[in-house]
This record gives sequence, structure tokens and C-alpha cells, in this order.
Amino acid sequence: MMFSPLRLVRTASLVATIMAATALTAAFAQDAAPAATAALGAAAAPIAPDTVLATVAGSPITGADLSFAAEDLSQELQQMPPEQRKAFLVRVLIDMKVMAKAGADAGMAETPLFKQRLEYLKDRSLRRAYFADTIAKGVTPEAVHAQYDKLVADFKPQEEIRASHILVKTEEEAKAIKAQLDGGADFVALAKEKSIDPGAANGGDLGFFSKGMMVAPFEEAAYGLTDVGQISEPVQSQFGWHIIRLDEKRQSAPPEFDKVAPQLQQQLLMTSFDDTVAKLMDGVKIDIPDADLAAAVAAQSETAAPAPAQ
Repeated sequence: MMFSPLRLVRTASLVATIMAATALTAAFAQDAAPAATAALGAAAAPIAPDTVLATVAGSPITGADLSFAAEDLSQELQQMPPEQRKAFLVRVLIDMKVMAKAGADAGMAETPLFKQRLEYLKDRSLRRAYFADTIAKGVTPEAVHAQYDKLVADFKPQEEIRASHILVKTEEEAKAIKAQLDGGADFVALAKEKSIDPGAANGGDLGFFSKGMMVAPFEEAAYGLTDVGQISEPVQSQFGWHIIRLDEKRQSAPPEFDKVAPQLQQQLLMTSFDDTVAKLMDGVKIDIPDADLAAAVAAQSETAAPAPAQ
């Protein structure tokens, strides 16, 4: 997939908004909790936005403030035990109130740069609120289940085999081991003793794989085995010489819902996010005076790629 800076920007925007707006994964079991409650841990009691947690020189610190701080400090909160997070956030907010008052008393709120920053923060907050209300709410458990049902309906089973192998450096070694196996030697024991493959400790077991997952000479030899327990002749690849045993055959099955639900949820969010942005951009006049910058922005928009399939 072609790298897309626009995709990167939109993905970052989407992730930030999810963190601010809702605990979407938890929404499969219950209504999404405010960011503060989610950040404080699953066992934390919900905190209403208008709950006053502290007062600093007459200025209240509320549950809403706690939620905003949890959004900004999500990474820091992940590094500490849940029982310490609430006090940490309140301490941060107290410091913020004191320093904000000092900044205001010094006239910093009246500077042109501060007013520009305030406009930026206002736009960012409105974007997050719009995202939460128009996009995130649409990604319901029912929508994710419907996406999963489509995945299952479109799924095409493939033959998978499970095989074990013994890997050695030379053809002579491989032929000698094959002769031992033909004479009744135990495959697993020989794999543990002779194989130079990292999986030798578990008897050379490679687990299940489908076509296209292994190097061509190995795959051709492995899929050429017809009966479970059958052992191949020595076959060479860029890794050395293999002796392969067919252990099991099966048809692949769709992944379980719980394993793919987060990816499906992300797909739906990204698709809805892109569709919404495209509609909002339709008919909007954008003027970029710098011709080189305008061309670069246009190029980024043109290389935007669809969300990758999960």
C-alpha cells in the first residue's frame, strides 16, 4: 500500500478523538463511559461532569475537568496503578488552576498568540465532539457484528496443512537422517537432536500453514505429501536441507469474532470517518496562497489510500 501522509493525519485524528470521546471497546458490554472513568479503571465509580472534586481559590475542579485531563495524560496514566490516577489528575488540575491564574494576572490571556492558541483548542474540541456524536455513535456492536457476518459470508476456505521438519546444512546429513527415519527412528527425537531450525526444541512442529506462507521448494514438497505421517525426501531451500513430515490436513475457518472485533471496529470507524470528512469537504473553498504548498497538500490528498483490510 502506498504511504499516505493524509491517511496518517486522519488516523492520528481518529485515535485522538476516540480516546477523548468514548471507550468503544467497552461499549460491546455496556454504554461507553466518560474518558475519566475509563482512565481511572474499570472498577472506578462514574464521575458526573458537574461533580465538584476540589476548589482552588474559589475556582472549582469538576468531573469534566478530570475527563479532559485524563484525555491529555492518557499515556502517563497507563504507567501508574489505577488507584493512584484520580489523585494524580486532581493534583495536576490544582497546579493548572494556580498557574493559569498566574498567567492571567500577568496579562498572558490578552496576547495575540494566546488568542490564536485558544482558537486552535476550540476547533480541536469541537472536532472531537462532532466525531463522537456523528461517527463513534454509529459504530455499534450491531454494526460490528454485521461486518463480521459479511466477513464470514465472503470467507473462502483454503486447504491448510500442519507439518514438522528437520533442517540440516548438507544433503549428506539429510540423506542420513532420512535413512534413519525409514528404519523406524523417531522423527521428534531426531528433530530435537539434529535440526538446526529454532523450532527443533518442539520436535520441528511448524503448526498449520496455507499455500503462499512458506518458501516455494518447501511448500511444494510439503503439499506434495498425501498421507498423514508421510515423510518427504530431502528438499533444498535457501535455509538448508529439509525433511518434512505431514502431520494433519484441514480446511481453514473464519476467525472467531472476539479475535477480529477490534480490527472490524477500526475499519468501520475509519470508513465512516473518511466518508464524513469527504462530505464535509464537498463544496468547501480552500485557498492556499503558496503555490508549492498548495501542490504538496493536493498531492497528499491524491495519495490517500483506503483503510487496509484487517
